[in-house]
Amino acid sequence: MHNHGLGAWMAKRRLKSPDKTALIFDDRTVTYRELADGTDRVSAMLSRRGIRKGDRVAFLGENSPEFLQLLFGAAQLGAVFVPINTRLAAPEILHVLADSQVRALIHDPSFTERVAPLISAVGIAHVIPTGEGTDAAPGLSRVLRDTPAGHTDVEVTLDDPAAILYTSGTTGKSKGAILSHQNLTWVALNTLVDYDVVSDDVALMISPLFHAASLGMGALPIMLKGATIVLERGFEPGRALALIERHGVTMLSGVPTTYQLLADHPDWASTDLSTLMKLTCGGSPVPTRILNAYEDRGLSFSQGYGMTETSPGATSLHPTMTRTKQGSVGLPHFFTEVRIADEQGAVVSRGTIGEIEIAGPNVFPGYLNLPQATAEAFTADGWLRTGDLGYLDTDGYLFIADRLKDMIISGGENIYPAEIENLISDIDGVTGAAVIGVPDDRWGEVPWAVVTVRDGATINTDSVRAHLDGRLGRFKIPQRVVIVDELPRTASGKVRKADLRTRFASEA
Repeated sequence: MHNHGLGAWMAKRRLKSPDKTALIFDDRTVTYRELADGTDRVSAMLSRRGIRKGDRVAFLGENSPEFLQLLFGAAQLGAVFVPINTRLAAPEILHVLADSQVRALIHDPSFTERVAPLISAVGIAHVIPTGEGTDAAPGLSRVLRDTPAGHTDVEVTLDDPAAILYTSGTTGKSKGAILSHQNLTWVALNTLVDYDVVSDDVALMISPLFHAASLGMGALPIMLKGATIVLERGFEPGRALALIERHGVTMLSGVPTTYQLLADHPDWASTDLSTLMKLTCGGSPVPTRILNAYEDRGLSFSQGYGMTETSPGATSLHPTMTRTKQGSVGLPHFFTEVRIADEQGAVVSRGTIGEIEIAGPNVFPGYLNLPQATAEAFTADGWLRTGDLGYLDTDGYLFIADRLKDMIISGGENIYPAEIENLISDIDGVTGAAVIGVPDDRWGEVPWAVVTVRDGATINTDSVRAHLDGRLGRFKIPQRVVIVDELPRTASGKVRKADLRTRFASEA
């Protein structure tokens, strides 16, 4: 075979474990043979429409077998998969489609009205809804039934791009992080090693696959190992608990909010969780209250740290160290390295706070169409500059100290204040804006906007939220707008957001 990337995975799984259950979706099972056959048909369908190596194929929809078939089918052709966050507003989706120069878009029918005006604006050659569709506009299911099976093999190396995942940018526009076949293969291998994934595992996938963590550290390592995914369109706590018991789920991934909602559900105490062995949590530290609730049921967490640019895993904390190293995000993954550097770029000693830098085959090669941002993301010797502050303790465990980029993590979603501030500043009467994250029991933290206004202007939470609605994903819209006389600033004029976070944390 000439395809050394993800495009070869399904054919190999069909050979090694054809009758093993790959997916459980809507209470139906999909074997690896069926998933591989479907992937071949997707590849053939794309090829018939002129999709070639390097072309971008986008998917906009909830978790489904079609998502994975599109990923692996595009990879067979050497095409590049672009999963789109379903929570983005229309202008944000337009940016993703235009920036990545998508040639084919597959989307759930529920997004038809949202994407219809974008298609002509971007000039997408092929647009196909999932499902049956109509005689005039056949859906993916109907199209694939009319497409003959047959595996396509194209020359693909591990260095070739496999996917482009968009991550919110500090300057307002989201940036397309290019992830190579090597990146996604090695992050899957890191996951297999550090989380002890085995072929008998049954993983409940309740987080969106368009997120780097769900894809790189969830679906891909499970598929690589030939284990089973219970795939859900979304997350509903009661249903998730029922699925754990019904299918004997052994693995579960989420953010602290996920685990809190499960523990707070009325069925929590009565659900049989005896098969659960591996719980992984990212996005932000697990609060002590949640740790206690799960430890009372004999369960403990693997926690970690990473970002889209590391595909996304960088470190992991073994469950046995959850209490001993509480507050830490763990040790570097097996095939990944972490160091701490000062402002001059010199590596600092253990216990000293500095910028976290990462190296390894899971680190991305750069941003799409942004050579300057790519250059700024790396040190002279090729380590990724994360923009996060932290330190390594005497045992080599990483602790996060602060965020240089002021990123807000709300329910596992990364929110960058700059894009929100730019839009708020467009409101007539606003003279200054700063968006900060404040603590929230449910979401970990939520965005608030602190603004200054012109005398006589009428600005309030409702008016700001109304202005942002439709321009940003709802999870990015500030939950509260606070009017202040003056924003605290440094001598150079930068807003001191740490002061604002301290001031308003107690009011959350």
